[in-house]
Formats: sequence, structure tokens, C-alpha cells
Amino acid sequence: MDHEKVNILLVDDQPAKLLAYEVILKELGENLAVATSGREALEYLLKNEVAVILVDVCMPELDGFELAAMIREHPRFQKTAMIFISAIQVSDIDRLRGYEMGAVDYVPVPVIPEVLRAKIRIFAELYRKTRQLERFNAELEDRVRARTAELEESTARLKESEQRRSLALAAGSMGSWDWDWINGDWMWDEGQYRIFGLDPKSFAVTTANVEALLHPDDLDELRKAIAQFSKGARSYEAEFRVTRPDGEVRWCVGTAAATVDRAGRVARISGVTVDITERKRAEERQSLLAREVDHRAKNALALAQSIVRLTRGETIKAYVQAVEGRISALARVHTILSLSSWQGAEIGKLVDEELAPYATGDQISFRGTDIQLQPATAQTLALVLHELVTNSAKYGALSTLSGRLSLHWGIEGDALELVWEEKDGPLVEKPASRGFGTRSVIASIESQLGGQADFNWRSEGLICRLSVPLTPDIATRQLNPRPSLAVGGSRLS
Repeated sequence: MDHEKVNILLVDDQPAKLLAYEVILKELGENLAVATSGREALEYLLKNEVAVILVDVCMPELDGFELAAMIREHPRFQKTAMIFISAIQVSDIDRLRGYEMGAVDYVPVPVIPEVLRAKIRIFAELYRKTRQLERFNAELEDRVRARTAELEESTARLKESEQRRSLALAAGSMGSWDWDWINGDWMWDEGQYRIFGLDPKSFAVTTANVEALLHPDDLDELRKAIAQFSKGARSYEAEFRVTRPDGEVRWCVGTAAATVDRAGRVARISGVTVDITERKRAEERQSLLAREVDHRAKNALALAQSIVRLTRGETIKAYVQAVEGRISALARVHTILSLSSWQGAEIGKLVDEELAPYATGDQISFRGTDIQLQPATAQTLALVLHELVTNSAKYGALSTLSGRLSLHWGIEGDALELVWEEKDGPLVEKPASRGFGTRSVIASIESQLGGQADFNWRSEGLICRLSVPLTPDIATRQLNPRPSLAVGGSRLS
């Protein structure tokens, strides 16, 4: 550390002596301050830090002993070094009094320059070292406080981390283990046993027993990890499957790290196992959903293409209206299917959605047993109902206010039977040839669904009977045996 100048206070009522002291002590390279009285000395001390006070014993008003007593009464100067200079021969009693007042030494007159410089140098250096030590102590205390704060923060983080780990272990999603590479001993914590579905009291953790719990297809991954550590690897991470004793397969991700001895050889392997089964299942569901969305999108595009390709119209406006109507019918059934996550569509809701736009007053009624249709069946049946109701609105019972339309359905054997009946509308004549709407209905029911469509062109109104095969589970299941009735497009139970 660089030399720090200290203040040395020279106190004497005679300026000539002060000048002599300054000349003697100048070569010490310290800051020399002078005071011609005890009062001046006290004023300087109150404003400055002083290393050594050189004071004359014999001074008017306030002698050296009295000044020393006043200085010692101040807390700041209780340890300040004071050297008395006496021009008269002092007795041992006077020296004792001086020491009691805080003097550290006496210098007789005439003063020997070398002796005075040596004494002042010693006490100045002692003051300097004391101050340096105080600063070092303060810095050390600051460092200790800072380090203590860091340790407290680190301890808090460690406790928080341990709490999080404990929560993870309690949830059964994480476990830790340790393997003595040399003697083959294993240590598992509670979380590790939980992931493997084992009882710590009855399961002996050995390498052979651990291998027996791994999925056969993942054993090579374990052996690969052991080979990597043998070749000097320090860490390894891999996904693997665990087959629990009850047969359940769990997906895990394991992370392992090696501890080496002084020779650089592997001594221990420690690791953490995390159960990621739920994540894997979510990924599988997401992948399945993506494939399902792709499949349904292709089906929807195929239906839209067939609608555009097969629709006929005498004018462009009629063609556009026909296409828009069929696309709207398809959109309505898609809405119903989306509400059930594409598990199926309840036939009552399907009928209600397709017939409601054409209902006026009490012209339309329908009833039947609640049946959950498969998505493909629901889509095709929606288009069929759309063709029937639009033809009825153009040419049949719904083209006049007096006309009536009823629709009822039920399960007979393994088929869905629907009866469409119109009456009180315009006089009906059997067409000489099948129109596009009739051909579309027959093609949809017979070609796409493998069912039958029968048209009875009575003069009082059309009766159309549709038979749609159902899967065995739907044909034998009664979702809701109560009949449902819709009047004016609003369903009533």
C-alpha cells in the first residue's frame, strides 16, 4: 500500500521552538501542523485526525498536563499518541502524572533531532498501521456480510429447490438415484420407486433387476450409456420405457452424470428420472388429432367437389343457389359434429337444423327415437334431407301455406328407417323420369350408405322411405327412448 501522510500536531507557546521542531521533523514527509496554545490545539483536533501530538509541558493558561487531560476526555482521541517536551528536569512523580494523562513518552530539552525523529516516526507508523488495520477489518466485515448474505440467499434458493423437488417427488413425476460404479451398489429415493411402481421393502435394487424392468426395446440404450461412461463420457440423457409389475408401461427421461476419482476413472453415476408418460400421451393425442383433422378436411373437400360437380341448374343464379344451399347443409351438420368433438350427431338435432329454415307456422313436425349417427352417415343424411326439403319447398307440400310435412324415424333390426310424408299441397303426379334431386337422394342413400330409398308419388303428396344400415353398437343402443317432436322448426320433448 502507498505511504499515507499523517498529521503531526506540534504544540508550544514559543514560535522559535515550533520552527525548530518543524525543521527536525520535515524529513519524515508527514503533514506538520502547529498550535501556539492549548486552545489552538483543541480547535485543530476537533477538525482533523492526528497521529501524534508533540506538546510542551510548560505553557501559560493551559499547560501540557491539563491539555492532555482534556484531549483524553474526548472519545476520538483516547488513543492518540502524545509526547511531552520538558525544558526542566521532571521528577518521577511528574512523569507518572504525565503517563496517567495519556503521555506515551518524554523528550528532554535540549532535543536530540535523531531521537525526536525516531520517536515520532515510530508512533506515526503505528498510527498508520492501526488505521490500515481498521480499514482492513472494515473491508473484511463487509466481505463477511456480503458472503453471509450470499450464503443466506444460496441457502434460501437451495431450500426452495428442495421444496420444488419434494413437490415433484410427492407428485410421483421425478425420482433420483445413485450407482456405485466400482462395487455395483444402488441407491433409490422414494420417487424412483414410485415411478417404477415398486415397494422399497420388497424390491432389491440391483443391475439385473433394473434391467428386467426396462422395456426390451430400450435395453440397448442402457448398455449404450454404460459404454459411453466407460469411454470417458461425463453425462448422458435418454428417453426410455419402464414396464411396471402390473404391466403398465411408463415413459421416462433419464439424466445421468459421472463422478470421477483423482485418476480420472468413473467412481459413481448419479441421475434423475422424470416420468413423461402424460407428455407422451399428449403428443400422441396431438398427432392423432392432426391426422384426423387432415382426414376430415380431405373428406369435406371431397364432398364440396362432388356438390359442385353434380349440381345442375337452368341458370347461373339457380346453380349458385343450389350449391350454396348444399354447402350450408354441410356446414350445419359440421357444426353439430364439432360440438360432439366429431364423435357423432344426434339425429333429432340434425333434422331440426336442416328443416328449421323452411318451417312456417305448424307446417313441419317430426318425431323419433334419439340415435347417435356416425359422422359420415350424418353428413350424407344431412345432404339428403336438404334435397328433400328444397324440392318440397319448390314443388311439394311446403310450396303452399296449406301443405304439411311430417318426418318420423326409428330403428328396425340393424337399420335406421325414416319416413318422409307430405300432404295437403299441390296435386302430385309421378314424374316421367327421375329428376336430379331424386337421383341425388338415391345415389347418396344407396351408393354411399348402402341403404335403400323408395319414392311413392301419391296424388295427395309424396312419401319417401329411407333405410340406412347402422353399425351393430348403434342398432342395439337406445340413447333416449323418449320420442321427440318438432313443430315449426322448434324441437319439443
